[in-house]
Amino acid sequence: MTRKTRIRAALVTATALVTAATVTVGVSAAGADEPKKPTKKQIAALFDGWNAALQTGDPETVADRYAKDAVLLPTLSNEVRTDRAGIVDYMEHFLQNKPVGKKIETHVNVLDSNSALDSGVYQFTLTDKATGKKNVVEARYTYEYEKRNGQWKIVNHHSSAMPEG
Repeated sequence: MTRKTRIRAALVTATALVTAATVTVGVSAAGADEPKKPTKKQIAALFDGWNAALQTGDPETVADRYAKDAVLLPTLSNEVRTDRAGIVDYMEHFLQNKPVGKKIETHVNVLDSNSALDSGVYQFTLTDKATGKKNVVEARYTYEYEKRNGQWKIVNHHSSAMPEG
């Protein structure tokens, strides 16, 4: 190999190394900007925040957990709620029963860094306001969550009593 050929080979090798390093840095930087996906445990815990909001007895506090354009298909009403006023109205009636929720079975699907689904079975202990008698209702649920302005909000919530129960 001549000196000229060796120099040319060295230049080609150096150019290839610089190009590879540049691509690697570019890929690493692009990945660094990507938001981190939440864990399944973090999504499942959003229910705990919603349940804690129920314990306040304040329908506005519960409604704050929902997005402005959320859809609620509630357990104890045939009326679909599609805005904050409808959700507050439902919660005013639901909260009169002093509901305490508990998950029985949960399945979380994290779709991306800003959206997730939580579906399963939960039960509510409800207290009759007139008699004080407690009643347990089991229901199927699905929560669809989206991260909006840095906060997780419920965008769809479906809850229906178990058909056999």
